[in-house]
Amino acid sequence: MGFSYYNPNPSGKSVGDCTVRAIAKALDRSWEETCTGLALKGFCLGDMPNADSVWGPYLRDHGWTRHLLSDDCPDCYTVHDFVLDHPQGTYILSMPGRHVLCVQDGTVYDSWNSGGEVPVYYWTKEC
Repeated sequence: MGFSYYNPNPSGKSVGDCTVRAIAKALDRSWEETCTGLALKGFCLGDMPNADSVWGPYLRDHGWTRHLLSDDCPDCYTVHDFVLDHPQGTYILSMPGRHVLCVQDGTVYDSWNSGGEVPVYYWTKEC
């Protein structure tokens, strides 16, 4: 598994905006464009931009589909395992506790090496 430090936040902050960072990377958009899009979606839905109920529909609007991960071993299937199983493509993974990250072609893009975290579900866009 590869890891690449990724933090497009213009202020360099790396807390509270992981959803914006992950989606910006996955959609190949700027942090500002992604944050604005999520904020508008949140405004329309009456919720915060980083709420699952906002960024999920935002991704659906952009052609993405959510997939649940197997619950066979809910504490042992890590981001590292996911990357080994999905070496190609772009994915947005969601962890319990609201952390979100982007995996692209076998590399985890995040502001810290989160390979040991346990994802619950992921999003992907079919070509």
